[in-house]
Amino acid sequence: MEEEARLLDEHLALAALLRAKGVGGATALKLREAFGSWRAALTASADAYLAQKLGKLAGGVAKARREAPAFEEQLRMACDKKAIRMIAYGDADYPPYLAEIFAPPLLLYVRGTLVPDAERIAMVGSRRFSKYGEGVAQAFGEALARGGFTVVSGAARGIDSASHRGALKAGRTEAVLGCGVDVVYPPENGKLLAEIAERGAVISEYPPGTPPLPAYFPLRNRIISGLSRGTIVVEAAERSGSLITAEQALQEGRDVFAVPGSIYSTTSQGCHRLIQQGAKLVTSAADVLVEYGIEPQAKPKKKLPAMSKEEREVYQVLSNDHPLSADEILISLKKDDASSLSFLLLQMELKGLVEETSAHGYVRVTPT
Repeated sequence: MEEEARLLDEHLALAALLRAKGVGGATALKLREAFGSWRAALTASADAYLAQKLGKLAGGVAKARREAPAFEEQLRMACDKKAIRMIAYGDADYPPYLAEIFAPPLLLYVRGTLVPDAERIAMVGSRRFSKYGEGVAQAFGEALARGGFTVVSGAARGIDSASHRGALKAGRTEAVLGCGVDVVYPPENGKLLAEIAERGAVISEYPPGTPPLPAYFPLRNRIISGLSRGTIVVEAAERSGSLITAEQALQEGRDVFAVPGSIYSTTSQGCHRLIQQGAKLVTSAADVLVEYGIEPQAKPKKKLPAMSKEEREVYQVLSNDHPLSADEILISLKKDDASSLSFLLLQMELKGLVEETSAHGYVRVTPT
């Protein structure tokens, strides 16, 4: 208990120090080295800072203490109330892979259970995704989790969310946020984030209540790749933010994998560029598992629901990744009864055989 209290005190002091002007990760480490602890650095006098030849920082630290005297107590209460743990760089349960990167976050806020030495693989991709990309992300996430990996992503719309959902079907996943771990962003992901916290971890370097500001997202990408042995880019446009994560992984000497798509798909151009630059092309999660010496575990295939002759004809016309409108389906079938087709498509959707896209096209659903 005494050691826990000491660690909590150090975590709170570090959080307060990081609020001070001019104090980033490298500077905070220098302050701990100079004063022996973050608490001592936070409470040291201006003369003590001058004696350590750190006088330029004294004013910023003093101002941070003066302007928010209740910050530490409010942070402690927020963490207690919302079951948030603080893990600092150097703690026994700080993830070792993350500690190796150029600028590791000094303080992590965690909702859920962070397993420090878990084998992790990152999955990232576009917020503007295709049905193909969504299906690939879910299938990869599930297979990788079944193979023993913790799937790490950013809980953003699109490929990130699909990767998390796939992983939750078979194992663990972790979401790294560009806001506080108690902030639901995007708003529709409240249930997903709750499930991730229950069966994995939601992680951030920002204190509880921190809003999702644009500047925070590129910074959180280094944590996604930093936690992981490798990063898989499922679907990314030429200027996708996912490429930042891939580039950071490469800079840290980590593996980068890319899933190819259609040469006409704008949401796959970033993946194709990565492959041209040396990323490993993967067409299944098995390709990634074999890369790390893991034997892929076969998943029993589900059978298709029983279909009538008319349903089977429609099913055969459709594909998994290229939506067809009702008119296009009629042309392919050489039929003209639109009302009958609408009823048939509705019945097939209820059976889980087809899915209507936001643009009112239809794709085939393959049981997983």
